[in-house]
Amino acid sequence: MKTDPLNDEDGRAASSSDEMTRLVAVVAALREHCPWTAALTHDSLTTYLLEESYELIEALETGRSDHVAAELGDILLQVVLHARLAEEAGNFVLADVARGLSEKLIRRSPHVFHADGGLQETFPATIVEIEETWERIKAEERAENPSSLREPLPGPAAPAKGPFAGIPRSLPALAMAQKSLERATRAGLAVPLGAGSMDAEHIVTEEQLGKVLFDVVRVAQQQGLDAERALRLAVRDFQGRSGTL
Repeated sequence: MKTDPLNDEDGRAASSSDEMTRLVAVVAALREHCPWTAALTHDSLTTYLLEESYELIEALETGRSDHVAAELGDILLQVVLHARLAEEAGNFVLADVARGLSEKLIRRSPHVFHADGGLQETFPATIVEIEETWERIKAEERAENPSSLREPLPGPAAPAKGPFAGIPRSLPALAMAQKSLERATRAGLAVPLGAGSMDAEHIVTEEQLGKVLFDVVRVAQQQGLDAERALRLAVRDFQGRSGTL
């Protein structure tokens, strides 16, 4: 049985470890000596995290590898900064984040790993089986440790339960709808048709508009399309064409 899924023959793992150590030290120095960085909090970083995430998505969609590398670096900075803030508060350190992620991936991927982290001898699982196993293990984890669920955000809406538990309420609406539909499909829930056949000129309320938009996302999900990405690309195309008029 193989016990180490990583191949370090070319020294990349060691190099990555060295660079991560350097990055952690740089961020620690900035927290200590840079007034701007020292003033950062988890809350104040939230806006930057959202901005950097969308900039990474744009870089991925343009296909420029140099841009992707730079934007990934900005996302990594957010991770290291949040971990540093938590370390200063005595909560956890970056190593705990990496360890927890590795353990979760191993635990939820029995088609690849033995329980001790060693590689399986064969990998016969299908995509459907992998997704079903992932969701089943995730549900078991939630049942065993209810405190691991996200705390509900302030506001009048109750936190989602059942197959929708854990879907962030801060997701863009189209992405939230698509994620909810994916969960509903996996759970075997019926998704009723809303007002998708309504003519655009007959939409006079936000409730009607919401039902039409939800139906659009439902159709996109059935066709394997990403509604959020499709609209983003359409807007980008509109901006590009309008800018040449």
